[in-house]
Amino acid sequence: MRKGCLLILIIWILTGCGVSTQDPERVGEVDFTVLDLEKVPEELRNVLEEKKAAPFKVTYEDEGYLYICIGYGEQKTSGYSIIVEDLYLTSNAICVDTELLGPGNGEETTEATTCPYMVLKLQDLEMPVVFE
Repeated sequence: MRKGCLLILIIWILTGCGVSTQDPERVGEVDFTVLDLEKVPEELRNVLEEKKAAPFKVTYEDEGYLYICIGYGEQKTSGYSIIVEDLYLTSNAICVDTELLGPGNGEETTEATTCPYMVLKLQDLEMPVVFE
């Protein structure tokens, strides 16, 4: 019995766990807002405070809205920012791609631990979120 389960597990792993490697087809754009911390629901703020020291990806639903949260963990200096490279719909998911930008050349920074993260607010489309 164990050999059969092991064989199935190996086949599943070798086939990529059944996940397609093709790029999903974009079917639409998504309107979103980048939120200031004071506009984030309190329960979500508490979760983000607990998670911010390590990289994280979190979604949260509240009152018809979806909050997509991306954090890049502790950084040794100030001056970091996050940009949204892409946020779009496929037929079965919301795809989001962000990037952490370091301090610019000549930008004045301080040596202090920072934990950059971003919260995006959009209509809850009741679809899973794929972080790219």
